Amino acid sequence: MKQATAPARTRTVEIVVPVHNEQRVLDESVRRLHTYLTGTFPYGFRITIADNASTDATWQIATDLSRELSGVRALHLDAKGRGRALRRAWSASDADVVGYMDVDLSTDLDAFLPLVAPLLSGHSDLAIGTRLSRGANVVRGPKREFISRTYNLLLRSAMGARFSDAQCGFKAVRTEVAQALLPAVEDEEWFFDTELLLLAERHGLRIHEVPVDWVDDPDSRVDIVRTVRDDLRGMARVARKTLSGAARIPVPPRVRAARLPGGMVRQLPSFAVIGVICTLAYLALFVTLRLVMPAVVANGVALLVTAILNTAANRRFTFGVTGRTGALRHQLEGGLAFLVGLLLSTGGLALLDLVVPAASTAAEVAALAAANAVATLVRFLMLRTWVFNPRRAKEGTR
Repeated sequence: MKQATAPARTRTVEIVVPVHNEQRVLDESVRRLHTYLTGTFPYGFRITIADNASTDATWQIATDLSRELSGVRALHLDAKGRGRALRRAWSASDADVVGYMDVDLSTDLDAFLPLVAPLLSGHSDLAIGTRLSRGANVVRGPKREFISRTYNLLLRSAMGARFSDAQCGFKAVRTEVAQALLPAVEDEEWFFDTELLLLAERHGLRIHEVPVDWVDDPDSRVDIVRTVRDDLRGMARVARKTLSGAARIPVPPRVRAARLPGGMVRQLPSFAVIGVICTLAYLALFVTLRLVMPAVVANGVALLVTAILNTAANRRFTFGVTGRTGALRHQLEGGLAFLVGLLLSTGGLALLDLVVPAASTAAEVAALAAANAVATLVRFLMLRTWVFNPRRAKEGTR
């Protein structure tokens, strides 16, 4: 027999809990969430357990909970992927606000009402929990802390993101906004959150952040290396779509997408493609050289080689400068960007060694990727406003 629910409320929030082989914690977590919302939440709610192709008893537990607890339903998907689960549940929702939280309930539930209230009032369009603001109280190991901060630094420096924590498993969106954005979001797994937020910012939507109390789940089974790799690929794809205009979607008239300064619409896609290729070459060369020399030396050599190639490629394809005239000067001036990158990457390696002594090569690569993202932003500004400024040079252009 199902438990009695609280009196009917005028507004409804649907909370999706994506799960894959979570028989260990599912029953306890959903009961705890249901009890909390029934007793304290002043709006109507629905809890949707989205089972992503579990092979253990997760689906059976989910269906049992849906039969026993009012306001709980179970949804089964035949393929894995957190983004896939959220897309399926949110697309079909008739609630005013949709959201999700991790099944381990790492985030303190007292943050849930502050998360959704600005959405229900119309003050904001999306809301995210953040573990990286001063008001947050976070308990987790140094490795995860470093990776999280590095990833979000990379987003802010390379993608211009203004939100602070892309991957905290505690988010909500006004349903009409979610259903407008979802067709343009391609990722079906961990990068789904980041892509949704970047797309929202691109269209001028308002993102509300809530500092959270968060305790790391020591039993987390996330493949960190694979996730980082997929996230970097996702960032490159989103940058390419955004800069080409392919990411534009219909939005309310009050929303105005940001406009780029003259010339940048043409230059940025080329610079981004060259940057991704050079970054991958830089990291591959670093990993190769790391086998035979110290990290700092390997980093310097790899950075120097790819910086020369980067300046030459941008000279020709991004800024349309042809011929040999001025080529040496361009390389020397571009060398200042190399020095910025060298300082940032060396500092990143030093910080990593301080936080995680004897870190793995994978961790070194993550630190260098973040530092390189900041250096890339500096490089573009230097190349555009100084090295290849048309007022300084008379070379022919396209």
